[in-house]
Amino acid sequence: MANHRIDEMQQYIHDQGKVTVSELSQKWNITQETVRRDLDKLEAVGMVTRVHGGAIWNESIRFEGVYFYHRQKRNLEAKRKLAVSAAEVIRPYTILFADASSTVLEAMRLIQDDPDMIVVTNSAELFLDPANIKMHVISTGGIFNNNSMSFQGEVTKNAIRNFNAKLAVIGCKGLIRSQGVLDSYEGETEIKKEMLKHADRVMLMADHTKFDQTAFIKLSSFAQIDYLVTDCRPSDEWVDILEAEHVQLIYPE
Repeated sequence: MANHRIDEMQQYIHDQGKVTVSELSQKWNITQETVRRDLDKLEAVGMVTRVHGGAIWNESIRFEGVYFYHRQKRNLEAKRKLAVSAAEVIRPYTILFADASSTVLEAMRLIQDDPDMIVVTNSAELFLDPANIKMHVISTGGIFNNNSMSFQGEVTKNAIRNFNAKLAVIGCKGLIRSQGVLDSYEGETEIKKEMLKHADRVMLMADHTKFDQTAFIKLSSFAQIDYLVTDCRPSDEWVDILEAEHVQLIYPE
């Protein structure tokens, strides 16, 4: 319950830009002390900055909570670039989990003409252009989230548990060297974690803007990732970290 409230509060602060403790207390019918604890958690992961009587959204991560179609357009060239590299690795696996991230969607569009491919996904966006899809797509169903164009909740997680995938293809919101793979919203993160549990291997798709970028929730350690596909070579420090964790780094030459 608390995590769900913090997710909603994070989105609200993003939309408003600046909020007061009193305002949040009234909106969620909780004590001001509880609001302050929630804001402390959001500040600890870099989402907000505490100011006297409230908090402001950090502009450096302004796009963390925006609607799917806004995220889809952000860094689109980089996403398409890394999607080409990802598709080459994905094709041999034939049975996939695919999350609802805009980056993963670009890769799915490159393999949607393969009739031998089976994709289990919580994405709703993938179904909006069925005429061009030849691969077999299985929807998890669940509670529809209009912001992320995805299905979430227990129904979604139960559906994923019914399948064993050769490869899970997921996106994220940030990568921090000392923490691992990070994401923004509990609902979507729980779905991704379930995919990781039931897949033989895991591919993480993350463009260059995700490196050294913080986010609210830990999704996984680097040790849980088999492939990290990005759009350009990261720093030597990142290359060393990923190599030590036996993560295969893939990027265009």
